[in-house]
Amino acid sequence: MSSKTIVVKQVGSPIRRPAKQRQTLIGLGLNRMHRIRELEDSPAVRGMVAKIPHLVRIVEERG
Repeated sequence: MSSKTIVVKQVGSPIRRPAKQRQTLIGLGLNRMHRIRELEDSPAVRGMVAKIPHLVRIVEERG
C-alpha cells in the first residue's frame, strides 16, 4: 500500500465537453468547479489526470 498522495483541483468546467471527459472527472470525484480531492498516487489516477489536463491541476504531491 502506497502512502503517496496527490492533491487534484478541478479548474475547468465539464459543460460542452465530451461524455468521456465528464465521466473521468466523476471517476476522480470532481464534478463541480474548484473542488479539491486528495487521491492515491497510482498509475491509474495519473492516467486519468493526463487525459483531462485542461480541466484539472495537480496542486500538491505528498509523501
